[in-house]
Amino acid sequence: MKPRERSPIVVGVLLALSAAIAFGLTAPAIAHGARGVGTWSVAALLYVGAAASSLVSRFLVREVGNSLRRSDASRIVVVALFGAALAPALFAFGIARTGATIASLVLNLEAVFTVAFAWLVYREPIGRRVGMAVAAMVAGGALLTVDAGAGDGRLGGLFAVVAATACWAADNTWTRALSGRDPSDVVLAKSALGSVTTGTIAVFLGERAPTWTQIVVLLGCGAVGYGASLRLYLLAQRRIGAARTGSVFAVGPFVGAAVSWMLGERDAGIATLAGSLAFGLGVYLHVTESHEHALNIHGDHAHGGIAPP
Repeated sequence: MKPRERSPIVVGVLLALSAAIAFGLTAPAIAHGARGVGTWSVAALLYVGAAASSLVSRFLVREVGNSLRRSDASRIVVVALFGAALAPALFAFGIARTGATIASLVLNLEAVFTVAFAWLVYREPIGRRVGMAVAAMVAGGALLTVDAGAGDGRLGGLFAVVAATACWAADNTWTRALSGRDPSDVVLAKSALGSVTTGTIAVFLGERAPTWTQIVVLLGCGAVGYGASLRLYLLAQRRIGAARTGSVFAVGPFVGAAVSWMLGERDAGIATLAGSLAFGLGVYLHVTESHEHALNIHGDHAHGGIAPP
């Protein structure tokens, strides 16, 4: 009986971890492949790739879940606006100014916003350990401003990435009610609406057209980091809830920062190193939260509700 009870938690954590790695790998690729491309064009290409990925997965693997309904339309519009339009545009603007290492680490703040929104909207419990984790991550974000403030426009870029994480966290939380729907349907609807919106804005503003190489890179980043990753994220939410999925997802930024470092980006200083350690502590506190607490959350989700704190 015990192994059977643990299985959904283990599977959920692995799904969230896979989503995090897929997303984390795209940050340095976007930083290097989107140079000179307008922010709205970047956002549009990322979510065209996500839409294509979900369209393919829809035919290859049909997950258990109900199809989208007409009543879901308003929620899809909201998550597309925040997650597939504002967030990627802000992230593209920010990463072009802060560099991939710092921008990747700032993405950890998505976990902070997700936990806060999950408590506000769904009343998912936040214990002392999670509170300490949030405090550590906020401290990490504050430390990153020291190095980000050292260059022209970098501090503004950092705040843009912070705003992007808040938009993605709002998307994560609002999408929680859609976790029972087929993930491919959700990703496809969100991505299609987001890419049409940002693409229209890019054309209206007359942004420079990207090269074919940049188009391929950004479409690939969208397919892996925004299509496949979101699909995995939704499946994880179905098993372990929005707050805990967001906590595990915070591993992704470290993947992006490590890849950026290996690609030769060396502009991060002591403050960035200290900030990454603070983020690491926050992630550790999140993912080592008591097993009993996680089981309680899963049990409540299985009955369609969230336990009060």
